[in-house]
Amino acid sequence: MAREFSTVGVVGLGTMGAGIVEVFARNGIDVVAVEISEPALERGRATLTGSTDRAVAKGKLAAADRDALHERVHFAVGLDALHSVDLVIEAVPEHLDLKQRIFAELDRVCHPEAILATNTSSLSVTEISVATTRPNQVIGIHFFNPAPVMKLVEVVRTVVTAPEVVADVEALCTRLGKVDVTINDRAGFIANALLFGYLNHAVGMFESHYATREDIDAAMKLGCGLPMGPLALMDLIGLDTAYEILDTMYRRGGRDRRHAPVPLLKQMVTAGLLGRKSGRGFYTYERPGSPVVVPDEATPLAAEAALADGARAIAKVGVVGSGTMATGIIEVFAKAGYEVVSVTRGMEKSATVCEAVKTSLNKGVVRGKLAEADRDAALGRISWSATLDHLADVDLVVEAVVEELSVKKALFASLDEICKPGVVLATTTSSLPVIDVAMATHRPADVVGLHFFNPAPIMPLVEVVRTIRTSPEATATARAVCAALGKTGVVCGDRSGFIVNALLFPYLNDAVKMLEASYSTADDIDHAMKLGCGYPMGPFELLDVVGLDVSLAIQRELYLELREPGFAPAPLLEHLVTAGYLGRKARRGFRDHSHR
Repeated sequence: MAREFSTVGVVGLGTMGAGIVEVFARNGIDVVAVEISEPALERGRATLTGSTDRAVAKGKLAAADRDALHERVHFAVGLDALHSVDLVIEAVPEHLDLKQRIFAELDRVCHPEAILATNTSSLSVTEISVATTRPNQVIGIHFFNPAPVMKLVEVVRTVVTAPEVVADVEALCTRLGKVDVTINDRAGFIANALLFGYLNHAVGMFESHYATREDIDAAMKLGCGLPMGPLALMDLIGLDTAYEILDTMYRRGGRDRRHAPVPLLKQMVTAGLLGRKSGRGFYTYERPGSPVVVPDEATPLAAEAALADGARAIAKVGVVGSGTMATGIIEVFAKAGYEVVSVTRGMEKSATVCEAVKTSLNKGVVRGKLAEADRDAALGRISWSATLDHLADVDLVVEAVVEELSVKKALFASLDEICKPGVVLATTTSSLPVIDVAMATHRPADVVGLHFFNPAPIMPLVEVVRTIRTSPEATATARAVCAALGKTGVVCGDRSGFIVNALLFPYLNDAVKMLEASYSTADDIDHAMKLGCGYPMGPFELLDVVGLDVSLAIQRELYLELREPGFAPAPLLEHLVTAGYLGRKARRGFRDHSHR
């Protein structure tokens, strides 16, 4: 039988600590809430009051329950008030010496059976535990912010944490309505170890002027369905906190350069640009603590002004290819009012593509998302052809053929001869260098990448890839076309993976390495990222959907270009692909899908 905790203590009443107090008090547990001084105590009390009042206003908490919750909380200055609690959770700033001092004092104050827990997100629980005479009763209980809302708790055991202490804490998490994942004491645990490598990479992308902050954030929200973009999330976490976590993980986690804080991060922290809490980070906020972003000197010009910057008029569009992507792109352009010339290799393929477009448009009608008249008008704008010569009078060509450089280069050389001057030639490649394709023509200034996401009619994102030879007019035209299609176009340089894949796949690869090291299970890692970070899918779910062979190919491309040891494909991923375990399409990947 797990022990019953009747009174718990919480040390440190910042956002996190006050949130943990609320979680316990909401679940009928008496709480002793402790701070270092009277003013700090009052701030903590105000944070708790504000949170519970908001919950009442939103109808998520009855006024009587709020009042009962507050009656369960006893506020006190100094650790001596914790002499009779059954469990203490420390939630002070992420400084090891500070935490060690507090634990040494808690060891003296608390009764011998009390469990001492830290909410650290990056420091060694083991190093904290040795400041006490009872390291077997010390454990990590890592809540996620905001604690009353987020479901995940990482329970971190050290090599000496007693099994009954782990069992008692797991039972407590269930009582609190949380999902717990129990793991060993390793830098960053699950969620932060995977999240912060990705966040740091995004900062590096911004630092090198590869893409704007708005485009990086939009790409990850729209391309991956994430609740926030990485730079906005850094502002929310606090750049000082993020720096400390990365620095600790770098030093404790084998000095992986993925976790070495990008220099810009240290500069911003030194300059006091800490994110939302200081009113300025990657973005500028209405006032310190406010979530409302206001324009600043880095805010892009109004969309209309930017799009008018030399964008060419586009009326007629050619789409080359007969696969799923080409079919989706034809539909997108036709629905947006463009005349479309579809070119495939042979009329048989044209008939297949035509049938696929009709089927998709009919589905839109059946679902009530498209009027019959609009469907008929869209189909009326498409002409079907098996010869590239029919692209002689188009204003834009979008190539969506097989991902083989030799095929694309041959096609672009032909387009160069056939198309009139000033036509924008776009490739939908997701992995090949756009410049290689551009140099197959005598007009590299007119060549851009237009990377649509699958399925093109649904996904709102397009990556506009400019090479070092792409003209500003061609880029402006591509952006204007994306806007006319109702898509968000994000502009980036011609580097492997562009924005989305370059940030997404190293994170997935890190998750595979974590599984490979037997640190945690695929289920727990997926739970951690979905419940702790709000991701729509866990990394292993996503890998099985994307296909392990596709994921491995992308990761290899990234590694070959960047030569960063941390980007080397995880051996486990390579072994699964060799064994033919490719994910859902093969009915077996990281999970068995044969019964689904």
